[in-house]
Amino acid sequence: MSPDLSMIVDADMDNKQQTYKELSREIEVIKGEQNEGLIHEILKENLQLEQEIKSLEAELHSDAREFQIKENIPEKKLKFTSMKSSEDGGQFSNSSCSFQVSSQILYKLQKGQALITFEKEEVAQNVITMGKHVVQLEDNSVEVTAQPVPLPIGVRFQVHANVSKMKINVTGIPDELPEEQTRDKLELSFYKSANGGGEVESVDYDKKSGSAVITFLKSGVADKILKKKTYPLYMNPKCYQVTVSPFIERRLEKYQVFSAVSKRTVLLTGLKGIRMDEENVEDLINIHFQRRNNGGGEVDVVKCSLDESCIAYFEE
Repeated sequence: MSPDLSMIVDADMDNKQQTYKELSREIEVIKGEQNEGLIHEILKENLQLEQEIKSLEAELHSDAREFQIKENIPEKKLKFTSMKSSEDGGQFSNSSCSFQVSSQILYKLQKGQALITFEKEEVAQNVITMGKHVVQLEDNSVEVTAQPVPLPIGVRFQVHANVSKMKINVTGIPDELPEEQTRDKLELSFYKSANGGGEVESVDYDKKSGSAVITFLKSGVADKILKKKTYPLYMNPKCYQVTVSPFIERRLEKYQVFSAVSKRTVLLTGLKGIRMDEENVEDLINIHFQRRNNGGGEVDVVKCSLDESCIAYFEE
């Protein structure tokens, strides 16, 4: 009996469907393997990028530390001897001043070393070029080496300060009332003419620091209040004495970092083991390098360090 045509067709379709399903499964497996490989490559690349970022951040922080400079600026007392009127005949709203600041450069002079500063640059450079020098120290001849002085980094900048004639700083404000009420109490207290106050334009109160900036409408009020150092702040039923001080705006300009080699000062090494008074050694070094036949010239100052290291200060 010959098979029916429909049965042959059905069997063929079943075979094709089975083959299709197997191929589909194989394709899914291949896709899965490809995706896993791709994901692995992406994760690997991300890990490399993270490591590069951390390395760059470390370099950045290292460079930042290298160029961070802390300078202690000494206090200077200023005395204002006169005041000029403004061009229109009125009063100034601010007093301003500016300063050029150059840092002192510290150099650590080690044991067995000396610094010698000449009046002229060319003499110092000639002494360095000669290199070796034999200096007579009483009964001993000592060979010293002359070389440049490597100075550390220094800074220079301009400081501009404006002292307001219309504003004052207030500190020591008690934290007893809500912020808005404290602001109102400040305005009312500094409005009282009996205490030297005047009409207030604005109150900038900072509750967290317990401070405020009071701005007056008229010039001269701030000056009167600042003469007292403290001022009564009325917070019913109490009265507090708060501290008043000038309102100063400061800014830095033209900040420059520089490094240099001293042109007139020479470092002398080779003085270890010298058993003499430092002052006598300085005098003998001075005498030796004063003489032109030794390649020297006029000397400003000599500083020796025989027993212990010391600090020398250089100015621009």
